[in-house]
Amino acid sequence: MLVRDARQQLGEAYELLLSVRRFSFAERARRELSATGDHTRRRFERPVDMLTPQEREVAQLVGEGASNPEVADRLFISRRTVEYHLSNVYAKLGISSRTELAIRVAEEGV
Repeated sequence: MLVRDARQQLGEAYELLLSVRRFSFAERARRELSATGDHTRRRFERPVDMLTPQEREVAQLVGEGASNPEVADRLFISRRTVEYHLSNVYAKLGISSRTELAIRVAEEGV
């Protein structure tokens, strides 16, 4: 009964910590959860790890200051595809502007 209660609370803590982007604390909760016998799949440690290779390329180029048409030309994809990948990047990284993306690329790389 106590182990089941611990699993439930640790599982909730793990999900909450991931949702507020406290990845080191989430990893600690996941390890503790694992110690109770639960085998929760490891989630991405950094949001940038969730990006597909194409999203990474688009994010890198836009973060370095390239316009959507420039990115499309360099990657041999359509402008709409650039927009699609860029919207996914914004959602996955929890950002809403090119400025925020440029800061993220400069600080952490993509």
